[in-house]
Amino acid sequence: MATWAIGDIQGCHDELRALVAQLGFKADRDRLWFTGDLVNRGPGSLQTLRYVRSLGDNAITVLGNHDLHLLAVALATKRKVRQGDTIQDVLDAPDRDELLEWLLSRPLAHFDSSRRCLLVHAGLVPQWSADTALSLSREVEGALAKDPRALFDQMYGDQPDTWDDSLAGMDRLRFAINALTRLRACTREGRIDLKMKGSPNDIRPPFRPWFRWAHRKSRDVRVIVGHWSALGFAHEDGVTALDTGCVWGGALTAVDVDDPDAKPVSTPCRGYQDISD
Repeated sequence: MATWAIGDIQGCHDELRALVAQLGFKADRDRLWFTGDLVNRGPGSLQTLRYVRSLGDNAITVLGNHDLHLLAVALATKRKVRQGDTIQDVLDAPDRDELLEWLLSRPLAHFDSSRRCLLVHAGLVPQWSADTALSLSREVEGALAKDPRALFDQMYGDQPDTWDDSLAGMDRLRFAINALTRLRACTREGRIDLKMKGSPNDIRPPFRPWFRWAHRKSRDVRVIVGHWSALGFAHEDGVTALDTGCVWGGALTAVDVDDPDAKPVSTPCRGYQDISD
């Protein structure tokens, strides 16, 4: 049985199916992990959701910021489809409710204890261990199960921007969501700047890429992430980053979860968005 982790798909369904075929994936015995952002910007968000959902227990996916955006547009009162979004086919689909219900039940973090491997979309501030990330993910899952509309109507915003164990209520949930689905860089103290989108070389002190803080408490596990296309594939400091910019004309990339040192497997992507837009 093989387990593969796959980076951000963002609606690039044809490339996903090509990569799965390249991996020799067998649905009766193999497993796929997805770093989130299944949807949006590419042309096949609906087909991607249907395919990943059809894999049942053979697929594990965490929520990314684009997945949350789809859910917020569908279920909340304050979010609208934005220019450049490609989620209308999901919103108009006859199986919309089933797909959204399935997506809504996905976590923000998944931990495989036998592999000591944590799957999240974006990252963790230095103060968080894997257990902390899982606990916060469960808090968000509970809020989504109880009243998703209330959460989505209050989810957006960049404040608070610094982690504190005493954070409570929506401030705590918003910070957890922002870190797990949007984080690229932070300070030693856990202050995040969500507007940083360039390469790691563009980041200036006191900020660093979140995984390069030597004191971070998640160093005792392997962390698999996506989200940062300008970073591309990276395997350093116990972190494997898999967003290789498929929707921008890069590649869709997978790694063997059980062999961290194996070379990644990629399939080229056509490019459906202009990164300069």
